[in-house]
Amino acid sequence: MSTLVTGGTGFLGRRLVERLLSQGRSVTVLARRAAPDLEQRGVRFIRASLDDAAAVEAACADMTTVFHTAARVGVWGRYEDFYRTNVLGTRAILAGCRRHGVPHLVYTSTPSVVYNGRDLAGADESLPLTTNCPSPYPLTKAIAEREVLAANSPALRTVALRPHLIWGIGDPHLVPRVLARARAGRLRIVGSSRNRVDMVHVENAVDAHLLAEKAISDQPSAAGPKPPPATGRAYFITNDEPVVLWDWINGLLTALGEPPVTKAVSLRTTSTLGAVCETLWRVLPLKGEPPMTRFIAAELAKDHWFDIAAAKRELGYTPRITMAAGTSELVAHLKARPAR
Repeated sequence: MSTLVTGGTGFLGRRLVERLLSQGRSVTVLARRAAPDLEQRGVRFIRASLDDAAAVEAACADMTTVFHTAARVGVWGRYEDFYRTNVLGTRAILAGCRRHGVPHLVYTSTPSVVYNGRDLAGADESLPLTTNCPSPYPLTKAIAEREVLAANSPALRTVALRPHLIWGIGDPHLVPRVLARARAGRLRIVGSSRNRVDMVHVENAVDAHLLAEKAISDQPSAAGPKPPPATGRAYFITNDEPVVLWDWINGLLTALGEPPVTKAVSLRTTSTLGAVCETLWRVLPLKGEPPMTRFIAAELAKDHWFDIAAAKRELGYTPRITMAAGTSELVAHLKARPAR
């Protein structure tokens, strides 16, 4: 069974590659940089970006499954740059799958594709995809997800997963940014401090990807040619343990010997600040990401937790690593390393 993983050197992608290797599978990675340790374990590397449509299409040759985890991520940047990677890159994957007869495509989406500016409490997959968001990442991922699911057919079975706030040892984004801001004295509670948020441990997210592959690979039953229910569907993937965001952050900080965050600012003030920063960064323009955006403000203050009943029922997904176990493991790991 030959498998292609786009973004196989990223946080999620690398863990997925390692799991596939442990199963004795043949793995090819398409990524912008190589990973010599994975190459030594027999991984075939194709060094290319999603911007290179010809390379992306060619990479799909002789594959049984494509896991498309690569994307341009972030809360700030030019829409055109996000579109080129997230939409055009996904179109190249779809073209490659069709051209080379790949039967299975598992696409890594994001819950932010249903962003609507409101609290999302127990939201399920019936929510419409966003068409109005102050960040280009959710907008372009929503377009790509729609096209992946629309491409589902008897010849190419597709499924989209929406893992929420992937974390764990090796996370290069979520926890490191929280710690860096807290240690610099630049982290503030936004809003009421009681908003609940879902997260997903990286190993649980890998489980979900493998279960999704299996779900769309299952053969129709003897009763008829009806395809598996997961084909052409999207699924929220979480730890199924919503946490009070600021309690979890402060618990993590306290466990690491850092002072908890106590200063707070209203969502209205933070959103206004975000809008001002966005204007300055766009007009001047300034380098890097703004310290605040309207999208970040909403993410820090509002509920966003999800009903994963569909993933449990149709993928057989059950989170293995609990929030408590994962947090304890992460704290022990961080304590063993010097603060940065």
